[in-house]
Amino acid sequence: MPRTLMEAVKHFADLDRCHEYMKAMKWPDGKIACPKCNSENVGDIKSRRIFQCKNKDCRKQFSVKVGTIFEDSPLGLDKWFVAAWSIANAKNGISSCELGRALGVTQKTAWFMLHRIRLAMRTTSFKEIMGEIEADETFIGGRAKNMHRNKRKAIGRGWVGKEIVHGLLERTTADKPSRVDLAVIPNTRRPTVQKRVRERVAPGSSVYTDSLASYMGLAPNYAHDFVDHAIEYARGAVHTNGLENFWSLLKRTLRGTYVAVDPQHLSRYLDEQAYRFNDRKKSDSQRFATVMARTPGKRLTYNQLVGA
Repeated sequence: MPRTLMEAVKHFADLDRCHEYMKAMKWPDGKIACPKCNSENVGDIKSRRIFQCKNKDCRKQFSVKVGTIFEDSPLGLDKWFVAAWSIANAKNGISSCELGRALGVTQKTAWFMLHRIRLAMRTTSFKEIMGEIEADETFIGGRAKNMHRNKRKAIGRGWVGKEIVHGLLERTTADKPSRVDLAVIPNTRRPTVQKRVRERVAPGSSVYTDSLASYMGLAPNYAHDFVDHAIEYARGAVHTNGLENFWSLLKRTLRGTYVAVDPQHLSRYLDEQAYRFNDRKKSDSQRFATVMARTPGKRLTYNQLVGA
């Protein structure tokens, strides 16, 4: 397995090697099944890198791309693998313009590719977080000082006109690093905020927040304590500094790399950033392998992406 981007480009330049890698990733038990009739009586047409069902009532031909985020893409797996490696290991992300230039495809194609890979990055491996938890929210949107005076006057100040992102951070323990759980929420009212905490945080955990009134009432299910930022930023273990640092990284990525993010796509950018943060202790090759292992069973068409 390659260790760097340069090694990955050379390693996956061989389409036969890409085919074998994806075959092993999609069918780890070696039992290749027809996507149409589920028959395991399948032949391998090696000259074309495809399979054909031998069931006389089916005879369907299919490739390793079927049933993955790569399905129906005319691009070779050599380009897809380099794109997955790049986004999985770029700390501040990679823009569609930059990826398009690197792969020799259009910006539109690269943008579509990145969103499909972000779908594979979505974390589904843990149901609840536990232990010492930080809860906080941030607002994503245009800065008022960069807006036209009329628009700035219309939306006013604060979070109006912005997307609200709620974050939960499980602090570092002896056996694992800290990890985050993110979601776009419609408002910061008590029912919305507390519902998410109760759904994602195991009862009995210690929950640390700021002084937002919406968090009041989490006890007795949780050991809740808060810090008033008008007075202090930390009181011993009671603080949200971990999430504050993560928000800085997230906003630096959104503003610096992606510049402008459409609200309807924000959740996928959050999946991307959360994935890299949660797997930051892994090597580049391990992060790439994790993304590739999540590609089967997921599909995102262009019409779904743009809401057509």
